[in-house]
Amino acid sequence: MVHKQLVSRERRRRIPKQFSWVDQELVRGGHVRRVSVEALGLYLFLVTVGDFEGLSYFSDRAIGEHLSLDGARVAKLRLELIRADLIAYKAPLYQVLSLDRPPSAPVVRELSCQGGTPQTVADVLRTIVSKSA
Repeated sequence: MVHKQLVSRERRRRIPKQFSWVDQELVRGGHVRRVSVEALGLYLFLVTVGDFEGLSYFSDRAIGEHLSLDGARVAKLRLELIRADLIAYKAPLYQVLSLDRPPSAPVVRELSCQGGTPQTVADVLRTIVSKSA
């Protein structure tokens, strides 16, 4: 059995107070205006398949099959949701984040691994820039 662990403990999803499974703050807080319709489709999928803390392990391939998207498009939409501060991702785990704070400046929460060691996106970009110089 796979042990799930929150990617962002301070942003653990909670059931909203209003009568709705999708937090109305998504609209009231202006989050829907910050991402594409396709990204909202991925967000709805992740809300739907996530557990009570918003965690899910669906692969890009499986998500793509459900949403009729290829893996590259799923990855692009995932990054869009990360930048909009709606989800966190640490392969293979997705976390739908709490919406109980106003949208902030884009926060990149996706990690990549090199040799099994997690790296921030900034570290990856530094590596790319240094190799091209």
